[in-house]
Amino acid sequence: MTKAELVSKIAEKGDYTKKDAEKALSTVVGSITDVLTAGDKVTLIGFGTFEVRQRKAKKGINPSTKQPVKIPAKKVPAFKAGKALKEAVAKKKK
Repeated sequence: MTKAELVSKIAEKGDYTKKDAEKALSTVVGSITDVLTAGDKVTLIGFGTFEVRQRKAKKGINPSTKQPVKIPAKKVPAFKAGKALKEAVAKKKK
């Protein structure tokens, strides 16, 4: 699903205009980004938790030259699904 499709879905389910749905989605995504950038986590009970995790430095191999490469440590965003979301996905029939 693309962002445009999600905006359409929000507008349809919430009885909003697409402009209002776009603004709401952008506000939520921007707010989550701001919180993660500050190093905090966002927990939405029943949905899941967005957080920042530290990835350790490691050794890799450049596939084109076959030379060893050092991959530096970095912070990455992560999402852990909540119990209600996991159950909803498991119950959904195809």
